[in-house]
Amino acid sequence: MQFAYLRSHDQDVETRRRHRVAVIGAGPVGLSLAIDLAQRGIGVVVLDDNDRIGDGSRAICFAKRTLEIFDRLGVAAPCLAKGVQWQKGRVFHRNRELYDFDLLPDSGHKMPAFINLQQYYVEGYLAERALELPAIDLRWKNRVTGLTQNGEGVRLDIDTPDGAYQIDADYVVACDGARSPTRTMLGLDFTGEIFDDQFLIADVKMTAAFPTERWFWFEPPFHSGQSALLHKQPDDIWRIDLQLSPEADAKHEQRPEIVRPRIQAMLGHKSFELEWVSVYRFQCRRIDHFVHDRVIFAGDAAHQVSPFGARGANSGIQDAENLAWKLAAILDGTVPDNGDGSATSLLWSYHLERSHAAAENIRHSTRATDFIAPHSAAERQLRDAALALAPRADFAKRMINSGRLSTATVYPIMSFLTPDADVWRGGPPPGAPMIDALLKQTDDATTYLSERVPPAFTVLRFEANGYFYAQSGTVRHVHGVAAAEIKSRYGVGDNGATYLLRPDGYVAARWQGEMPLASVVTTAIRRAQGMRL
Repeated sequence: MQFAYLRSHDQDVETRRRHRVAVIGAGPVGLSLAIDLAQRGIGVVVLDDNDRIGDGSRAICFAKRTLEIFDRLGVAAPCLAKGVQWQKGRVFHRNRELYDFDLLPDSGHKMPAFINLQQYYVEGYLAERALELPAIDLRWKNRVTGLTQNGEGVRLDIDTPDGAYQIDADYVVACDGARSPTRTMLGLDFTGEIFDDQFLIADVKMTAAFPTERWFWFEPPFHSGQSALLHKQPDDIWRIDLQLSPEADAKHEQRPEIVRPRIQAMLGHKSFELEWVSVYRFQCRRIDHFVHDRVIFAGDAAHQVSPFGARGANSGIQDAENLAWKLAAILDGTVPDNGDGSATSLLWSYHLERSHAAAENIRHSTRATDFIAPHSAAERQLRDAALALAPRADFAKRMINSGRLSTATVYPIMSFLTPDADVWRGGPPPGAPMIDALLKQTDDATTYLSERVPPAFTVLRFEANGYFYAQSGTVRHVHGVAAAEIKSRYGVGDNGATYLLRPDGYVAARWQGEMPLASVVTTAIRRAQGMRL
């Protein structure tokens, strides 16, 4: 998909125009952030140095939490219609199945555990949605070449086919990928580890009867001594990952005459076409701070992880969700900057929470890498012992790591969250995302809890009899017909329970028993906004 370069108004005026937010990069992270801000009434200019959506499927696994975000942004429906839904997987050692797993065994969720969908489809749906929103100014072939900031804003130098121009912005968010030019402009370096191990990615077009599951092999007979992964995508495309030796020459390994025999050995036939081939190395790295005055980093520009576990795109889109409501609150004056540091504190909470998520993802990714590709004789012995014991010992199954699949991060209790004062048996704690549940089902429609929660601070009140209401400005009552399911998922006791949700659907506070006083809820909201209490 290619987009036309259009000359912007900023290029035809002598006085520099000031924008609320400038987003650098029109990939999934940048577009998700722009849409979220626009839906909150914040104008955004999006700058991308390209004019087309990237080649190759790249990211393909989009997790439940990401799909819930997409639903709020207005792009979940086409993603679900096109994507391949899945929740089960199998792990093999050589030609023997070790175990299978189910990522979403309970029902009553609007979104599936995962869909597989090529990144270019996701980017296309996001771009189409962005073009529907007047608050978004999407500019293709606009390359940012310089950046300066003075504490009150940021000035960007931009190059286009028609020449250079400048704009000013209150805030700039760098979503410009792993090779982020913005990061280079600020002189920021990644810290972390680049592994020697390499993997070949091949998108193969074929008709196959494999189920829509994630299949992972350790030392498969068709690829001796290495590992392999198989995933189904739309359009009869299958993603195949094959481990290579650290010494393998990447350019040589990508040649069709080298790739085809490997795929043929795996499939046992020649009836396939190569759609896309790439080679990558595991990288687990991040910048130290995600917020640099009025320049903020998100997605691969801030952190990188290995592809196993689907942590790259999912984590980046969750960066965008975390940041959007906080930037909007600062820019629309909900969180006033009265010199008490509150606006700075709320923005800094983005760094604290999402850098925690990045550290967690890097830790999981590093452990998966070490298990898939052991770096020492001792690590290999441990891995081989776990593989041998897995068919008959549950503890060994839990040790096997073929890439712990992405789940939403639970943030640690800090000054922005209200810790529990009550004893809870279940339910999402402060710092965890809300849990979806089925509310009402008829012959004509199905209603989910996630559909009743607006993107604002919301009080959820669960009564012991199964009724609940959501309060955000106005009170809306919905009859809950899945009382037992809701009570279980939210740890509702005999006297009911109350949850305070942030605009991103995360739990800011919760209380057992009777509805808390309005002043108690207000204090929890102010704390979540970073205001001085």
